[in-house]
Amino acid sequence: MGRIAMYRGDLAKVWEETRVNALRIAVLAYPGCFASEVFGIPDLLTMAAHVAGPDRAGYEVSVVSPRLRVAASGGAALAVSPLREADVLVVPGFELRPGLDVDAKLAPLAPEITAIRAHATAGGAVVSICVGAFLLAEAGLLHRRRATTAWFFADELARRCPDADIRPERLVVTDKGVTTTAAFSAMYDFALELIRRHSGSDVARATARVTLLDDARSSQAPYVDARLLPRPGNEFSHRVMRRLDQNLAARYDLAALSKAFNVSTRTLLRRFADETGQSPLRYLQSSRVRRARHLLETTDLTIAAISAAVGYKDSGTFAALFSEHTGRRPRDYRAAFRRDADATEPPERGGVLEIEGGHGPRPTPRSASADSRSIR
Repeated sequence: MGRIAMYRGDLAKVWEETRVNALRIAVLAYPGCFASEVFGIPDLLTMAAHVAGPDRAGYEVSVVSPRLRVAASGGAALAVSPLREADVLVVPGFELRPGLDVDAKLAPLAPEITAIRAHATAGGAVVSICVGAFLLAEAGLLHRRRATTAWFFADELARRCPDADIRPERLVVTDKGVTTTAAFSAMYDFALELIRRHSGSDVARATARVTLLDDARSSQAPYVDARLLPRPGNEFSHRVMRRLDQNLAARYDLAALSKAFNVSTRTLLRRFADETGQSPLRYLQSSRVRRARHLLETTDLTIAAISAAVGYKDSGTFAALFSEHTGRRPRDYRAAFRRDADATEPPERGGVLEIEGGHGPRPTPRSASADSRSIR
């Protein structure tokens, strides 16, 4: 079985063993995969090897397939090698859009799904990029595991894998030898951690600087735009959402909201939850945070003024809520996302991406009964 038989999917053991040997990485190419996600990690590892120099163990990277020929998304032909033993198998994502029949997309990929399952069974570590997680799910690798994917498709993955713990706010999650990442650029967050573990923190930092990558991101939550998510078709929840959106600065009053729609508070909570999967208060909080993000990105308003504009007299309460939703304090968010910022060099930030368990705060579930109180 070779070297991977010793690891049984344990990335920590892979990294420990390969500190003195080249880390063998195979990227699984398949019809319709994104070519950029096939080559993104190999290209960054090539840069890391140059930064590290010849005295440190490098990386052996190959693009493999169970097929003789592979055309990526857009028709680009990819040169592939036969499947081979590797320490880590990387599964890129594919073109997935709302309304696409995922089953129909995955059905022709039976050879690739079999290869993924076989690699994991042999003890190799598996990493998916973006919606490559759907292939891992089809191979049965997400069963009773924590995982993530692109936030836009996290709900769909959760529906397909009800026994998996999908963490849509995480950038990278590793659970028992299976690693999943968020959308597209999160492959670099994973790759930088791979470099840090295999080549050292100094090489990872230098590689990030040379390639202009952010090596201190903690969550995909700041990038989530709920307006892009498909909304349920029932008009009742849409009307409630519109009323909440039009009165962001007003105090939340469940009784008044129910009266406006001629229903009891119990009925409003039940119907809204049935159609959206959340409470009106939780939706209002998300909408307020979304508005605050826009103001932080595009205006010079103080944090206190923005807090008041979205309904919070206490800026500390607002900052805590904002941090819960985005993983950043308002001031840090503005520094990172200000559209017309004059600064050309962001402030130095400490910390490194922690692969095991991912990171970033997980939203705290709130029950519908908590909505029965008038909470600002």
